[in-house]
Amino acid sequence: MTFDLPGFDLSRFVRETLAEDLGEGLPGGGHDVTSESVIPADARFSGVMDSRDAITVAGLPIAAAFFRALDPTCSIEVLVADGEAVAGGTDLMRLNGNARALLTAERSALNTVQHLSGIATMTATYVAAMQGQATLLDTRKTIPGLRHLEKYATRMGGAKNHRMGLWDAAMIKDNHVAVAGGVGEAVARAIRAGVTNIICEVDRIDQIALALEAGATHLLLDNMGPDSLRKAVALVAGRVPCEASGGVNLDTIAAIAATGVDYVSVGRLTQCAPAADIGLDFHQI
Repeated sequence: MTFDLPGFDLSRFVRETLAEDLGEGLPGGGHDVTSESVIPADARFSGVMDSRDAITVAGLPIAAAFFRALDPTCSIEVLVADGEAVAGGTDLMRLNGNARALLTAERSALNTVQHLSGIATMTATYVAAMQGQATLLDTRKTIPGLRHLEKYATRMGGAKNHRMGLWDAAMIKDNHVAVAGGVGEAVARAIRAGVTNIICEVDRIDQIALALEAGATHLLLDNMGPDSLRKAVALVAGRVPCEASGGVNLDTIAAIAATGVDYVSVGRLTQCAPAADIGLDFHQI
């Protein structure tokens, strides 16, 4: 099984995560005290990873990489695909290998799958609540160092990635506008700098014409209620994509998506998703 995610170094992630758990470089660190003292070196385990609740799965190839990093000869059978919605009680992975190695890798593997599946599951819930209206976007509100993985998880849940970072689009927000002296001037400066993808945040209807006339290619309609969003969409009249942002939760997203906006962005997908309840039970063989 391969896991190729542009911008993400899986080998490094696995290596550094395991090193953190093992305490490499710390006095007395560098090994799993419990497994080494309790489990015979030649003991072997078989195990099953399963989901206790209904979830949308994400991160199984990464979990497999943790186990293979410590036991390259272990046998792993991934039973479902990332992005698949499964019922509670579904087996996700079967594995067989050196007991010490599997136990040492267990927490890192589970933490990753639980976190990413939690994000994917919450994302899928938001997508369903939108009832096919508009496209759900994630944001840059991610845990430092985990952006590529967390944005991967939102894709597994049915969302589309917003910009990946500060480099792939200009996003002019209120602080940029304040320094530049106005919406139109901020957009004009980005145009003069040669930027072609310019997202401009507006929080008032009267800012829309200024942003469009200056050359914005995407409008972020910030903290507008459904009535204001409908007015904004009518004023834009399809000239550029419109994105609703701010104050979005499961209780409000259906009404927001129904206003005619092209996108709805939700920071809580990566900020607030609870870990999925996924377990791993081992048996000696």
